[in-house]
Amino acid sequence: MPNSSVPHRLPRLRRLLALATDNWLARGYLAVFAACVLAGFVFPDGGFAPDPLMLTAPLSFLSVILPFGPGTEGGVGEVLAMSMWSVWLLLCALVNAAVLGALVARSTAAAPAGGREPRLPVSSEQEGTDMARTARLSLQGIRALLTPAVDNRLARGYLAVVAAALAFFLYAVYLSPDPGFAGIWPLMATAPLGIAATVVAAPARYSSLSWLSPLLFSAGVALSGLVNAVLLGLLARRLRAREASPA
Repeated sequence: MPNSSVPHRLPRLRRLLALATDNWLARGYLAVFAACVLAGFVFPDGGFAPDPLMLTAPLSFLSVILPFGPGTEGGVGEVLAMSMWSVWLLLCALVNAAVLGALVARSTAAAPAGGREPRLPVSSEQEGTDMARTARLSLQGIRALLTPAVDNRLARGYLAVVAAALAFFLYAVYLSPDPGFAGIWPLMATAPLGIAATVVAAPARYSSLSWLSPLLFSAGVALSGLVNAVLLGLLARRLRAREASPA
């Protein structure tokens, strides 16, 4: 029984690698990641070290809670820690590339095959009906766009992590006497998009509306987490679709 799960996981890994390499956007992302890693080795004092970590966010930021990493010291332990951290960083890059690949695959599948049909003149009553139908279709489109964020375990689990990090931040800001660096957790959970939340909240923080800064930051983090969850959901859908399709 334990061996039966191995053949089931290998096709998923192959599908992940296929999504990460079979379109220009995913390959371009991997090329940028490889260039940043190479620049870090060629110019160790050039400030390129954090770039691969930022490019592979948010998954790469989980390394801060793992019991290995570049900070480990001491002979064989340091080599082993660096090797495991490098493998983890490469895996994060492949997952992010697969997410981009799933996004491109969805856009290609949603593109219309033919040209537009000629539009006939309509009456005012029919135009009002068409506007109501268009509004209804727009709401359905928004719902369909956000559905990947909640219809699979991967995206729901990620949203739970974002919600926990955001709840801890709000508790630390409004209920704790010393919030410290509580904002780093939601920021890491929703990176790289979550970094924009700090930019949006910065003007209010250094003005008379400082009380508004945590709310703006929370709204930006929540929106960034939702976008990341949609992308993860699209990845999960593409993996399921490739698994269901015949070889």
